[in-house]
Amino acid sequence: MVADPPLAAGFLFGAPLRAGHPTDPTNKVLWVVRTPRAGLPLQIEGQPLGATTPTVHLTEPANSGPGEIYPSIVDVPRAGCWQFTLGWGSDRATVQLLYQPI
Repeated sequence: MVADPPLAAGFLFGAPLRAGHPTDPTNKVLWVVRTPRAGLPLQIEGQPLGATTPTVHLTEPANSGPGEIYPSIVDVPRAGCWQFTLGWGSDRATVQLLYQPI
C-alpha cells in the first residue's frame, strides 16, 4: 500500500492482516520511506478508522537496510479498518489497513 502523501509504502507479508497477535503468519509490514530517515526511528500510531480508541503505538529503530526501510509487526486488538500515522523526523504520512478477525 502507498501512504498519503506518497512518502511511504508498506509491503505486507502474510496477508490478510489479522486482529490480535497471530503467529503463523505474523502481521509483518515492511515500511519503505521516500525521504532520508537520518538514523531516526519510525513512529507508528494507529486507531480504528473514525474512532479515537483503542490506540496502537510502535517505535521501529532505523537499524535495517539496504535503503530507508523499517521492518515491523503491526498488531491491533480488534478487527476492522485501522488508520495509522507514520512519522520519521519531520515527515508524516497516513495509511489505512484492514484487519480480519482471527
